[in-house]
Amino acid sequence: MEIRFETIGIIRSCYKEKFGIPRQAGLAPTATATLELLPPFNRAEAFTGLEGFSHLWLLFLFHGNNRSGWKATVRPPRLGGNTRLGVFATRSPFRPNPIGLSAVQLERIEQHQGKVVLHLKGVDLLDGTPIIDIKPYLPYADAIAGASGGFAAEAPTGQLPVRFLPQPDRACQELEKERHPGLRQLIIDTLASDPRPAYYQSRPQKRDFGMKLLDFDLRWQQDDNGITVTELHRHSR
Repeated sequence: MEIRFETIGIIRSCYKEKFGIPRQAGLAPTATATLELLPPFNRAEAFTGLEGFSHLWLLFLFHGNNRSGWKATVRPPRLGGNTRLGVFATRSPFRPNPIGLSAVQLERIEQHQGKVVLHLKGVDLLDGTPIIDIKPYLPYADAIAGASGGFAAEAPTGQLPVRFLPQPDRACQELEKERHPGLRQLIIDTLASDPRPAYYQSRPQKRDFGMKLLDFDLRWQQDDNGITVTELHRHSR
């Protein structure tokens, strides 16, 4: 059986590439995005009552996957990338159907000139992600007391210290005043939980990393003492 989905909206996220995106929603509370609804799903009446909910479930497509097909077993980053588990026991993006699920915070609903835009926080979504459904998060039903979490029973521990060299430190101060309030905390939230793929743990000689964040190129170094942000510049064209 083939089932056809329609894209109801597109995510505009602070994360412009896959590398560096938090592995779960909520790990970077300051990570922001907007969800721009597409016609005919951008009718204001379709969102009546949604403002009463603090969080949403988003169902989306892993549109950034460059790997075709799927495998019955995968290597979860949480286990260091060395242990294979069944794909259905993980949240790997490489699935028979590339559908993802994220619980995100709803900041506000904007309605302007016939458009509906949802402002979100705590996202783990790549810029341009297609959304196929929105459902309200119900605390009484969705937060199940006593549920077991398998190999990921506890939240990741050990947030890494994040330091800034003078150039990115000055850049953060200036940009926060101009147009990006909270930029420094966004960088800390994104890097502190170690966004590197698990296989880098066995490559200690690799110390320099970079990613695109908002409209900037962010670079950092990582060693046993934590993370040092070394550069923050506008995207090179």
